[in-house]
Formats: sequence, C-alpha cells, structure tokens
Amino acid sequence: MRTVYLGTSEFAAVVLDALAASAHRPALVITRPDRPRGRGRRLASPPVAERARALELSLAQPERVNEQEARGQIGAERPEVVVVCAFGALIKEPLLSEHEILNVHPSLLPRWRGAAPIERALEAGDERTGVCIMRLTAGLDSGPVCMRQSEAIAPSDDYGSLAARLAAAGGRLLVAALDRLAAGEGLEFEEQDEGSATYAEKIAPADRLLDEELSAPLAERRVRALHPHIGARIDLGGGAFLGVEAAALGAGSPPRRGLYTEAGRLYLGLRDGSLELLRVRPPGGRSMSGAEYARGHALPAP
Repeated sequence: MRTVYLGTSEFAAVVLDALAASAHRPALVITRPDRPRGRGRRLASPPVAERARALELSLAQPERVNEQEARGQIGAERPEVVVVCAFGALIKEPLLSEHEILNVHPSLLPRWRGAAPIERALEAGDERTGVCIMRLTAGLDSGPVCMRQSEAIAPSDDYGSLAARLAAAGGRLLVAALDRLAAGEGLEFEEQDEGSATYAEKIAPADRLLDEELSAPLAERRVRALHPHIGARIDLGGGAFLGVEAAALGAGSPPRRGLYTEAGRLYLGLRDGSLELLRVRPPGGRSMSGAEYARGHALPAP
C-alpha cells in the first residue's frame, strides 16, 4: 500500500524501520523540526528524521503539520493510508478527514491514552501493557481499535527494555494491518470503552522527583519508568539534583529519611521503606555506582 508516515521519537523510528522493510515502504516521512538539545543546546534532528535519512526516504519537517503546505505535501503522495506513531503534535481537521489515518499506540487502550503510556504503566505497577493499532480521531487516543497485542511487564523492566519490545511489536502489528488492507480483507474496528479510560499525562518535573514522602515501591518503579531517557532524581537543594539510574528496594524499616550510607552503600530513606541507590549521576558529573558516590560525600549513617 502507498503510505505516508508521521513520527518523531526513537519508538517511532523503530516502527518506521519495520514499515520501510515491508511492502508498504512510505513515500514520505513527516517529522518535527530540528530543535536545540542537551546541555550545549545544539540543533539536533528527531530520531525519525535521522532514520528516514539513513533509509533514504523522502523527508519533510514542517513547523505545523495541520497547515495547508504540509497537508499539500501529504496529499501530493496520494497515500492510501497515513500512519502516525509518537508524532508529538495533535492531528486536526481537515487533515483528519482527508486520509485514512492509523495510529500505533503503546498501551492496551483505553488504558493509558496520552503522551507517556509506557512510563505510566511501569510506574503504576501494571502487570501487562501492549500495543494497539487504531483509527485516529479528534479525541486523544480515543479512536476505534482494530488490532492489539498484549505484553507482560517483567519486574526488572525499565522504560528502555519495555519500549524496545513494544516498538518491535508495534512495527509487526502495523505491517500485519496494512497487509490485510492490501489483500482486500479490511479491518474490523471496535469502539473503546470510555468508562475504562485512563490518561498518561506527559512527564512533568515533579514526576521525576524521588520525594521522601513517596512509598518505596512507587519510588523504585519510578526509577525504572524513567530510565534511561528522562531520569528520576533527588533534590539536593540549591537547584542541584542527584540523578538516579538504578535502584532496588532496601530491606527493613529505614533508619532515617533522606540520603544516608550504610555498610558502604547508598540509600534513600522514604516514608515506608528505603531504596538502595545502585547507580547515580551527580550534578554535572559522570554516572557512578551508589557506593562510589557514598565514598566521596559526607553522608549520615544509621
């Protein structure tokens, strides 16, 4: 089938790989404009732009996809299906009605509609999540679903490991959906149950904090949910933060709140338990083990 692909993130880049390797290789890839990134604020391309160039696909990066120029670029390719995956901007009318648009969404809809479904599923302690292929509508991930695949969440999963599996599954599921359409079989869509909908809000600065009032299990899940792409962190005061890259639940009741060291290990005392901080990143520094950080800082002991 003749397709146009809209995506931005690394997750979307993996799905693009699968689409480009199929019989439905996109005639055009649309992604977001280059933006300043990192501490140096250097201009950098989104992952999908980099992947499209590597795959030698036609690429456009309009400032606003819903405006006439971008819509004209899409329409000029005469796509039978437009595919959207983690694009990062709302698709509005009249673009919505101009094409058949399928969306690849990494959750078991209607659970975790919105911007951060993988992070929210991990943080909530869900036992399963998945990927859905749905028809894009004006609502936030509220369109009817035609295909879905469930994926177990392992206790050791972090965002990196789970997103990789879901992206691979999403690519396979998308190609299967397009194969059906190309074969003339059609797709059967089922409306979502609005009463069961939950929303995965975008990760805000407060969502990254390992506050001392958190429960220890929630804090441990937060570390995994935000690693390695965003990162959980501890407020050290004065605008400084200690990044936490890996943690494990501590044993027994915490002897104190906040950072402390015991037997050469680094811990964070919380309201109902503690986290052993296995790997951290000090402000402006390199990643190191919690034990290394403990040796270099005067921290209270139990």
